Amino acid sequence: MPRAPQKRRLETRAKLLSVAEEIIDTQGCSALRVEDVVEKAGVAKGTFFSHFGDKDGLLTVILGARVMGFLDEMEAAPRPQSPAEIADRLAPLLNFVAQDRVIFDLLLRYSGTTGAEVDEVITQGFIRQITMFAGWINALQAEGTLRADTDPALLAEGVQAFLNHVLAIGFCMEHADKRPPAEAILPYLERWLVR
Repeated sequence: MPRAPQKRRLETRAKLLSVAEEIIDTQGCSALRVEDVVEKAGVAKGTFFSHFGDKDGLLTVILGARVMGFLDEMEAAPRPQSPAEIADRLAPLLNFVAQDRVIFDLLLRYSGTTGAEVDEVITQGFIRQITMFAGWINALQAEGTLRADTDPALLAEGVQAFLNHVLAIGFCMEHADKRPPAEAILPYLERWLVR
């Protein structure tokens, strides 16, 4: 009995994602090529393009899901108690993004902050991060640990901006500071969040 077209389409999409994730996990995002994905998945290029539009479309699906996984873990852990603990909590996400400039570029581009290209999951991830940061900050303000003279949402947006800044500086070839991103963000967090 033939499979329903929708089921077959979903299976093909899952296969393309699985093959792409395997390539990314072994060779990195920069090594991902549409030709390799379609060859290993056993589909035509046209089939690939009907599912994802282009390589960046495929990558945004994978990266968006991975970012959401990091956010799930951050939200499930106990609330950080200090800027140093916030930096530690951000470390896995920062390390993931810092491993390949392609990841950073795509997340920033598809977040909607830099132009017309938007991916709903990536945009939701950025909003979710700021909301999570604001919750942490609000609780720490109530405890007297962090400055209370500024709205938690504004402080959270600053944390997001510092996160992006530290990652961007990390990819700058001329920048001599090659500390891990969580270590590099800590001075910004301490100066921004503590009065």
